Amino acid sequence: MASGSRSTDFQRAVAAQRKAAEAAKRQQARDAEQQRKEQVKQYEQHRSAEAARLTADAERRMAALNGVLATALAHPPTGIDFAALRRHPPAMPIDLGQDARPLTAPTWADFEPARPGALGRLLGGDARHARERGEAERRFAAAVGDYQAAEAARQRRVTEARRMHAQRLAAAQAEIDAHNASVDQFAAGVRDHDRHAVSRYFQMVIDQVQDPAGFPPHRLAGYVPESTLLALEWRLPPVQIVPDQRAFRWVKTRDDISGTARTAAEIRRTYQNLVAQIALRAVHTVFTAGRLSLVNTVVFNGIVEAIDPATGQTIRPCLITLRANREQFTELVLANVDPVACVRKYFAADVSQHPEELQPVQPVMEFKMADPRIIDPVDVISQIDKRPNLLELTAKEFEHFIHNLFTRMGFDTKVFSASGDGGVDCVAYDPTPIRGGKYVIQAKLYTKTVPPTAVRDLFGTMQHEGAKSGILITTSGYGPSSYEFANGKPLQLIDGSGLLAICKDHGIPARIVPIVK
Repeated sequence: MASGSRSTDFQRAVAAQRKAAEAAKRQQARDAEQQRKEQVKQYEQHRSAEAARLTADAERRMAALNGVLATALAHPPTGIDFAALRRHPPAMPIDLGQDARPLTAPTWADFEPARPGALGRLLGGDARHARERGEAERRFAAAVGDYQAAEAARQRRVTEARRMHAQRLAAAQAEIDAHNASVDQFAAGVRDHDRHAVSRYFQMVIDQVQDPAGFPPHRLAGYVPESTLLALEWRLPPVQIVPDQRAFRWVKTRDDISGTARTAAEIRRTYQNLVAQIALRAVHTVFTAGRLSLVNTVVFNGIVEAIDPATGQTIRPCLITLRANREQFTELVLANVDPVACVRKYFAADVSQHPEELQPVQPVMEFKMADPRIIDPVDVISQIDKRPNLLELTAKEFEHFIHNLFTRMGFDTKVFSASGDGGVDCVAYDPTPIRGGKYVIQAKLYTKTVPPTAVRDLFGTMQHEGAKSGILITTSGYGPSSYEFANGKPLQLIDGSGLLAICKDHGIPARIVPIVK
C-alpha cells in the first residue's frame, strides 16, 4: 500500500513538472512573439522616420534655395571698415624668468667662525679660531667671486634678452606699420577711385556673402572707374542643387523608401528663381554695402562650371547676365518682387531658358573687360611703359587702330563714314555661320564721359543700316543713363577698360593715359 502511494505521488510530480515546462514554453513563445512584434514596430517606426527625415531635409533645402534673397534682406551687407583692418601693437611683455631677480650676495656672517669661549681659549682655541677664520675668509672671498661672476653673467643675459625683445618689438612694429600703411594706401585708392583698390574693396564685400550649403564660393569683382561700373562674375551652383524629390514615404509591402519626383518643369522654374535671386542679391550687396560715389552701374554674369556631355570637357556657360544702375535699384522693393520677373522685365536680363541643358546666354559685358588682373597699371612718371597711348592718336590714326583691331578679331571691317568729333563709324561683317552678321561700329576718342545721345544715335544708325548689333567704343566711359538705354537692345558699350582688355586679348599693345598739358 505504501509503495503504491509513493508511485502515485511520483507520477503526479512528473505530470506537474511536465505541465510547468509546457506552460513555460508557451510563455517563452508568447514573449518571443511579443519581442518580434516590438522589433517589427520599431523597424517600421525607424523606416517611417527615415522617410520623414528625407522629406524634411528636402523641404529645408528648398526653403534655403527659395529664401536666398530674403535671407540677404534680413541681414543687410556692410561695407569694409578700414579702421578695423588696421593692426595694433601686440602685448609682448618680456619674460626674463629667474634672471629677473638679482642674485643674493654672500654675507660674511654666513662664513665667520664662532669665537672660542674662555675655556676654549685656555685650551688653544685662539690659534684654532685664527686658522678657521683664515679658511672662512678664503671661502667667503671665493663665494664673493662666484657671486660677482654669476651676477655679471645674469646681467649680460638680461641685457641680451632685452635687446632681443626690443628687436622683436621693433620687427613687430615695423610689420604693423607696413600693414597699416598698406591699409591707408588701400583706403586712399578707394577714395581716389583706383581700379585695383576699388576692385579689391568690392571683392572683400562680396566674399562676405553667405551661401547655403553646396554653393561654389568662386566670385570676382572688377571695377571700371571711367564708367563707375562694377562687373561681377559669380559662380552659380549647378541645377542639381535643386532636390529632385519632393517627398518620401516608406512602402511597407516592399520595404522601400519611395520618393515623389519633381517634374523637370518645376526643377527648371526653381533653378531659374534661384539664379535670379543670386543676381538680385549681388546687386543689392554692391549698392547697399558700397560707397555711393564708387559704383553707379553693376554688371552681373552668373556662370556655372559643368562637364559638357558631348565632349567631356569642362565648360563655364553664362546662364544669366544683367546690367543695373543705382537709380533703378533705389526704386525697388525687393521684399515684394518676383525674382525672375524682376530681372527679366525690370533689368532686361537675359536668363537661360534651359539651364538644365547648359544653354548659355551672351553676357552684356565680358568680365575680362573689367578684370583688374588683365588691365595692367601703367608707370606714367618714369614712362617705362612704351605701349602706345591711344589718347595721343589723331582721329584718323584712331580710325585705323579700330579698323585694325576688328580685323585682328576676325571681322571683315570697312570704314563708311567719319564724324567731325574724332569718332569713327564703320560696318563689320562676322562671317561665322548662324551667329554672324552685320555690325555697326562707332568709336569716340574721348576723355570725358560719352553722353547718352551718342548711344541713342548709334541705335538709330544700327536700325537704319539693318545691322544685327551696334558697338560703341570709347577711350573714356559711359554714364548710368547710357547703360539704361542700352539694356534690352542689341547694343554693346565698350569703355576704355574694355578696349584695353580686347587689345590685350588679341596681342595689340595699348594704354590709355590722360595727357597733361
